Amino acid sequence: MTSSADAAAQGARPSPAGPVWLGLCLLASAPIFWPGIESLLKAWSTPEYSHGPVIPLLSGYMYLREMRDVPPAQGPIRDRGKGLAVLALGLFLAVAGNLVRIPDIVTYGMIVWIFGMILTAYGFRRGLTFWPSVLHLVFMLPLPQFLYWQVTVGLQLISSQIGVELIRLAGVPVFLDGNVIDLGVYKLQVAEACSGLRYLFPIMSFSYVFCVLYRGPWWHKAALLLSAMPLAVLMNSIRIGVIGVLVDRYGIGMAEGFLHLFEGWVIFAACIALLFLLAWTLQRLQPRPMPLAEALDLDFDNVLPQLRRAFDIAPGRAALAALALTAGTSAAWALAPGADRAAVPREPFALFPRQLGEWRGASGLLDRDIERVLGADDYYTALYARPGDADGVDFFVAYYDKLTEGGGIHSPEVCIPVGGWEMSRIALQELTFPPETGIAPFVAKRAVIQKGENRQLVYYWFEQRGRRITNDFLAKALVVWDSLRLGRTDGALVRVITPIGRGENAMAEAEARLRDFLAEALVPLPRFVPPHPPLADPRAG
Repeated sequence: MTSSADAAAQGARPSPAGPVWLGLCLLASAPIFWPGIESLLKAWSTPEYSHGPVIPLLSGYMYLREMRDVPPAQGPIRDRGKGLAVLALGLFLAVAGNLVRIPDIVTYGMIVWIFGMILTAYGFRRGLTFWPSVLHLVFMLPLPQFLYWQVTVGLQLISSQIGVELIRLAGVPVFLDGNVIDLGVYKLQVAEACSGLRYLFPIMSFSYVFCVLYRGPWWHKAALLLSAMPLAVLMNSIRIGVIGVLVDRYGIGMAEGFLHLFEGWVIFAACIALLFLLAWTLQRLQPRPMPLAEALDLDFDNVLPQLRRAFDIAPGRAALAALALTAGTSAAWALAPGADRAAVPREPFALFPRQLGEWRGASGLLDRDIERVLGADDYYTALYARPGDADGVDFFVAYYDKLTEGGGIHSPEVCIPVGGWEMSRIALQELTFPPETGIAPFVAKRAVIQKGENRQLVYYWFEQRGRRITNDFLAKALVVWDSLRLGRTDGALVRVITPIGRGENAMAEAEARLRDFLAEALVPLPRFVPPHPPLADPRAG
């Protein structure tokens, strides 16, 4: 049978006003949304988000499916005002994101704007039908950096632990040190690209579409959607286990090249198969189970005819207002005075003193893979010691010029466990210094880390524009605020570590060692991590 919407799709002659209005709106929106689009294209070039270009295509398919449930307009559409309000909200978010230089906010604003366009075109009541396809666009966006690292490292640790247990079940001797799988002759690093995140986002997107197409109770849909993460982690752990066994049997070449990529595609396909199996199992629990082919609404016959209706948008004052609002906002942003921000004057860490009072330091370099993951614009790592001291201090600072444009500091609480260290006794610690140093008291994070019998004391904090902050979320919020207030988005992570000996007063000695070192190291630090107002350019004059 053919529904009234299908009949309208087959017999209607779309007015050219709809495509013209849509094209003008898209053209007018380009200046205000371009930073977000540019950020998306950059994210899509990475393995974790390489699925991104597929998301708009799937959303378009879902949109055409939903069109079947939208009846043709019977007379003038009179409920477009709410759509204009949603569209204006999207433009506001885009302006705010551009002002604070956070492309992610711009892209979220773009999705809200798209929904506002739909609500304006079809009216609020009919336009709400399309919310699932619009919401699906969220899966094309990268995670905020602080969430990315939390998710990535968590998946790394879980995948490593399960993978090692599978390798042991195969009779292969193996030792897990953080995210390093030690097979004796070979060592496998469970890098961030192999943490399961590469599969997680495509699987979550697929499971979302699966839920929309699935005909069943809401708790079936919830189970299918929530299964995405455990499926991705479990199958990635199996992948790690298989690689470990193959490397043990046939050499390190089995973990590289085409086989590595092929195993990835096999695991992704296995996740999809398990999702179908879960849907089939859920149907078996029903009093009247349906065949899976019927439980999934995969009818393509009446989808393409809806494409004609998608452009059959009746012109009106609300549609013209949407175009005017979009064009006006983009024009105002494009014609606004340039907001290019010069780099804050600072000295490079290459000039950081190797002699700090009695402390003499030997600087080093990080591994290239660690440098790439760190993503810092400049960093300094050195081991300082005093004459006669058995133990020294490991000093590390990572500086970021733009914390709002893809750069992101992640807390040592995220990366230290990756190296096989267990963190305990994490607490806030007030640090005070002698008056002659001129260093004001501040609060740092304090933790004890342990690997086997080796224990170490750690202090760390975020050094940001004259503030010393210990809370990740507060640090992110203040970057946004200072971007608006000061025009600055720079900041750094400071971390010091020293061994804890075995004597009765070992902890007190470690505490005193770190404080003595910081009393010297924090004096020159503002030259390299500028406070507010920044110091004069050391290269000027």
